[in-house]
Amino acid sequence: MTDQDQGESVATQQAVIKNRAGIHCRPTAVIVKEARTFEDEITVQLGEQTGDAKSAIELLSMGLEEGATVEIHTAGPTASASIARMVELFETEFDFPPRDE
Repeated sequence: MTDQDQGESVATQQAVIKNRAGIHCRPTAVIVKEARTFEDEITVQLGEQTGDAKSAIELLSMGLEEGATVEIHTAGPTASASIARMVELFETEFDFPPRDE
């Protein structure tokens, strides 16, 4: 869902964490690095917990495990692009080494 107000967009979308080990240090580093490329405010919500997607400490402290559904909120000039990228990253299987299928 996206709304526009005075040139600033707001978007909210859910993502299901697919990484077997959850969002641990390596995936967090990738997510934070990518989030910081956007001017937008990007927050992640799991239940009552909310964290800034640009803060590794905040994301790691949320205990984001495989199968959890998070709600991602973005606000800023590129909210549609940033939310699409964040959903993609939270739903990426970052497992190291890759899973044997």
